[in-house]
Amino acid sequence: MNWIVDILLRPNSAAHIAILLALVIWLGVKLGRMKLGGISLGVSFVLFVGIFAGHLYNTFAVSAHTSDPAFVDLMAQQNNILNFVKELGLILFVYCIGLQVGPGFFSIFKKGGVQMNLLSVGIILMDVCVMLACFFLVFYEPNSASNKENLAMMTGVLNGAITNTPALGAASSVLPGFFASDAIPAIGNGYACAYPLGVLGMIGATILLRYLCRIKLEEETKDYEQSQEVDPTALPHHFVLQVKNKAVCGHTLREIHDFLKRDFICSRFKKGDEMFIPNGETVLEEDMKLMIVCAEADMVAITTLIGERLQESWRKEIESQTHYVSRRLLVTKPEINGKTLADLHVSTLYHVNVTRVTRAGMTLFASRHLHLQMGDRLLVVGSEENVERVKELVGDTIKRLEVPNVGMLFLGILLGVLLGQIPIPIPGLDVPVKLGLAGGPLVMAILIGAFGYRFKITAYTTTSANLMLREVGLVLFLACVGIQAGASFWETVCNGGLRYVWIGFLITVIPIILGGLYGRLKLKLNYYTLMGLIAGTHTDPPALAFASQTANNDAPAIGYSTVYPLSMFLRILVAQLILLIGLPLLG
Repeated sequence: MNWIVDILLRPNSAAHIAILLALVIWLGVKLGRMKLGGISLGVSFVLFVGIFAGHLYNTFAVSAHTSDPAFVDLMAQQNNILNFVKELGLILFVYCIGLQVGPGFFSIFKKGGVQMNLLSVGIILMDVCVMLACFFLVFYEPNSASNKENLAMMTGVLNGAITNTPALGAASSVLPGFFASDAIPAIGNGYACAYPLGVLGMIGATILLRYLCRIKLEEETKDYEQSQEVDPTALPHHFVLQVKNKAVCGHTLREIHDFLKRDFICSRFKKGDEMFIPNGETVLEEDMKLMIVCAEADMVAITTLIGERLQESWRKEIESQTHYVSRRLLVTKPEINGKTLADLHVSTLYHVNVTRVTRAGMTLFASRHLHLQMGDRLLVVGSEENVERVKELVGDTIKRLEVPNVGMLFLGILLGVLLGQIPIPIPGLDVPVKLGLAGGPLVMAILIGAFGYRFKITAYTTTSANLMLREVGLVLFLACVGIQAGASFWETVCNGGLRYVWIGFLITVIPIILGGLYGRLKLKLNYYTLMGLIAGTHTDPPALAFASQTANNDAPAIGYSTVYPLSMFLRILVAQLILLIGLPLLG
């Protein structure tokens, strides 16, 4: 049994650290699934198990060997290894989040998303203001050496109150630049003190808003259902037109398309009783019948120009003509990534029409200028032979998507880490600001997700692969933070920990109440959408789950997804800026 003793007594060995991390993560994930009042903490519970394990480890293992210089040196080596694993986990986590939100990051600023995101930014700024107010009222002492440590701890409390783990990681990555390696504040303890009431306070504040604004759930449900009635500009629609306008006869479909400046597709046409697949060069003739696919808002303009809308259905006839098929093809070839449908010339070269594109569960109109991405599903119509040719063009090989694009993943991480190390000078500060190991990869992932196709960088990962990498990175980070913070957790609780609890509760509740009242009374947001907005602003899945359970519709998910990308980015950036700006000012 000497091998067991050897593993236990060598804290810097790979086996020792692997066993410690695996045990903490396994127990944390298992306990995190337990629900209390219908609420579970999920993988965040790994942090609390790590703190408990770190406390026991320090009490019974480390303290007995503090007089042994060799053992102290081994513990220092273990701490270095944990720091590396922690930073690696953080990089994987934030980079995968960036890839997830990147493709839709800039589209959130369109239409109603602007107001909702401005409200979300306001709540984030109020969080910071409440935290700074509590810091100066409770902890600040002029010319005190403890101010810097207290600000760091309060930043941990802020991140716990908003239940944002990536922000904790971002703040942790800044501290080594301002503190000696043996004096870095255990901000994970402040996070742990504020986190439980952060989750409960978020849910409680949304319930309080309901009573303050005298909201009736039945009326909110009715209002939301009415607002979701069919939007004529939202979904593709198909109908049959007969050419009656002699002015368009003799012109091609492409010429009509360019003249109207409206996106539409002619998937089939009839001359007499015979059906054909058109292309852009198809010439219109009088009494020719066209099957048109377009946004419903464009129907009137197209019908007015071309002719007369017919109340006909060609479904049975199309199904009976076996030489014409309709299939969904999956874009899996990297060289197709970023190209438009116009670039592919599927209509001209292949005599096949693309009528719809499905991306991440959403149906998009197949505009000629729509940039295709890996993983898109194209609904194509054409002959069996031509559809097979298009299939070879786009790939349609599921196995290709199942293979992780590891090279591009780490190229993005490489660029993100380098971006995070670029010093950004700010007037009035002696120390330049850096995005760091959290902000750099996050920004790079968002940029690659949104614009990677322009540089032939394929950002696509399957949902399961993205989630797996993200969760692995997160639990590694939480386990390391917990183990390292556990050594001083009890001391933190005894020396101000209870203050962190109630301060964290104030940071959670006050901005939600103020922001929620403004969103409801001024912006007239639906209560369910507002609940999702609050959950998204705090990037808090338990709050979203509660909102979805209350609403029993997708309004909370819409509010959550609208503000989540910008909120996640700002939470990570603000966590660093507080320390990068505040610590030098405190001396």
